[in-house]
Amino acid sequence: MLTSDFDFHLPPERIASQPPADRAASRMLVVHRATGQLEHRQFLDLPAYIQPGDEWVLNDTRVIPARYFPEGGGREILRLTAPTPTRWRCMVKPGKKFRLGAIVHLGSATGTVAGIEENGDRWIEWDQPVDEERHGHLALPHYMGRPDNSTDRQRYQTVFAREPGSIAAPTAGLHFTPDILAQLPHSFVTLHVGVGTFQPVRTDRVEDHVMHAETYEIPADTATRIRAARRVVAVGTTALRTLETVAAQPGGIRATTGSTDIFIYPGYTFRCVQALLTNFHLPKSTLLMLVSAFSDRDLILHAYAEAVREDYRFFSYGDCMLIL
Repeated sequence: MLTSDFDFHLPPERIASQPPADRAASRMLVVHRATGQLEHRQFLDLPAYIQPGDEWVLNDTRVIPARYFPEGGGREILRLTAPTPTRWRCMVKPGKKFRLGAIVHLGSATGTVAGIEENGDRWIEWDQPVDEERHGHLALPHYMGRPDNSTDRQRYQTVFAREPGSIAAPTAGLHFTPDILAQLPHSFVTLHVGVGTFQPVRTDRVEDHVMHAETYEIPADTATRIRAARRVVAVGTTALRTLETVAAQPGGIRATTGSTDIFIYPGYTFRCVQALLTNFHLPKSTLLMLVSAFSDRDLILHAYAEAVREDYRFFSYGDCMLIL
């Protein structure tokens, strides 16, 4: 299977670089897998697709300020993990300014490059915790073509976000308002979205791509509700990856924590999720491959072409797709 099989043409003007004025004002393309029918709807229509016995599962991760610009200019830090408040694993640029022993400053905090991993990641040791609210920025996806602003602090966050740890938002959840969420029979999992969500597939063959790992948790109440459901609807690819990871393990869906590097592409057998709400994804991305596995590659590419023709907005701040 070739990565080029998941390419499509997207005019740059279709990329949403700003959120809509109203969270729930997005459009929603409904894809019926059994018939191939497409419906052009609004996200506000979502409750019309609730069925008896449904359980809609959302990712309650919270986006953290992960991008930092040390004093002196010309340097950038993307914090990947922080085992302690003063020990960070980071991606940096340019690497030549973060040699072993290099000193960086963020406000009153002084950091030292204490280690370098084989892949170039740096370990930075701080003499005191960094003031994240003052110095941290949201790591907006590169395709937005702009730095973050005060609006993003609220809008690049779901209304149900509560567990801090993600570099990027679980974007299918960005459309929800408290009112719409209250109409759904729902529960939460947590998957902290890592930097791998930005990394392109660089292999010619899909099967040769190596996925990044992300941590997850399924609470006991969520596991109970899912096991009792007639239909499980994943809100977003992150919720789906969490559920499918655990469903494939001995004992199936249960209360658990762990790390997943599951890579879902056509040919995968789904064990838990029966419907999916998701945004529109980048060409040749692992997320487009996942959606193609859940439906059908030709049907999904047809739906994407239809969305382009109908002026849908794409990617993180864009419109959404409900696959039934």
